[in-house]
Amino acid sequence: MSIQSNLNTIKGSLPKHVTLVAVSKTKPVSDLMEAYEAGQRIFGENKIQEMADKYEQMPKDIQWHMIGHVQTNKVKFMAPFVSLIHGIDSLKLLQEIDKQALKNNRIIDCLLQIHIAEEETKFGLDENELDELLLSSEFKKMKNIRILGLMGMATFTEDQNQIKKEFTHLKSIFDSLKNIDGYGKDPLQCVSTISMGMSGDYQLAIECGSTMVRIGSSIFGGR
Repeated sequence: MSIQSNLNTIKGSLPKHVTLVAVSKTKPVSDLMEAYEAGQRIFGENKIQEMADKYEQMPKDIQWHMIGHVQTNKVKFMAPFVSLIHGIDSLKLLQEIDKQALKNNRIIDCLLQIHIAEEETKFGLDENELDELLLSSEFKKMKNIRILGLMGMATFTEDQNQIKKEFTHLKSIFDSLKNIDGYGKDPLQCVSTISMGMSGDYQLAIECGSTMVRIGSSIFGGR
C-alpha cells in the first residue's frame, strides 16, 4: 500500500472532530512530501533538530507538532515555527517556551502531558502536579503560551481493558480541567484538545474521547 492510500484509508475512518497528526519521525522528506501531496498538512516529529531540518526543506503551510520529550535547552530551535508542543511535563519547560515565544513575538500552543501509563519510562505530570502547575503564580504570569489541552500515552500492552482504563482516566482529567474556573488564566479558555491514540490504539482512543491522534507506522510503514 502506498503512503497516499494508507493516509486516505485512515482519514476515511476518522470522525470529523478528530485531527490526524502524521508521525513522520525518522522518515525522509520524500515520504513526507508524498503525504503532503495527498493533502496532509500536520506532521509530528520527536526530535527538534530533525523537525527544524524538515521545516527548512518543506512547504510553509505545514503545521509542525513536537510530540517527543522536549529538552529545555532545545526549545529555542523550534520556537520560530512550531505549531503545537505535545509533551509539556514541567513548569520549567513551560517557562522556557513562554520565554522563547516572546523572543519570536509568538504565542505557542501547548498540551500538558499527563502520566497515565503503568510504565515508569513514560514522562508526564500526575494530577497533583497538574494542579500545582496551573494554580502557580508563575503560570499566571505567562503571556506567550496557550494551553489547548492534554496529551497522554497508554501502556504498551495487548490488554485492551487496561488501555481503555488509562484513556478514560485521561478524559476524566481533561473534563475536570475544562470545568475549573480557579486557574484564572485566559489560555485555559482554549482547552479543547485531548491528544491520545497511536497506530495500534487510536480507534479505542477516539471511543474514549480523543480529539487528536498521532499515527505513524500505519501511514508510513514500520521504522
